[in-house]
Amino acid sequence: MKTTGVVRKLDELGRITLPIELRRTFQLEEKDPLEIFVDGDCIILKKFEICDIFTGSTDDLIEFKGKKISKDTIYELAEAAGIKVVED
Repeated sequence: MKTTGVVRKLDELGRITLPIELRRTFQLEEKDPLEIFVDGDCIILKKFEICDIFTGSTDDLIEFKGKKISKDTIYELAEAAGIKVVED
């Protein structure tokens, strides 16, 4: 993990401000959603992207019952279930 040398204090509501340099580097705009992960004793922020719930792919997504699934995953699931899919 690479340090930035930047230290910020939490405000009374538990918020921090990300330095403009980091926002520019990671192309973060006002109101962009950030996903929060925990890895051991580390808190990780990542720009949120809608992706396939199985593979994390962001290509060719279809919504099914409120979840996003890529077409490739659908083909793989069909094959795993023994269903032969014929493409047009």
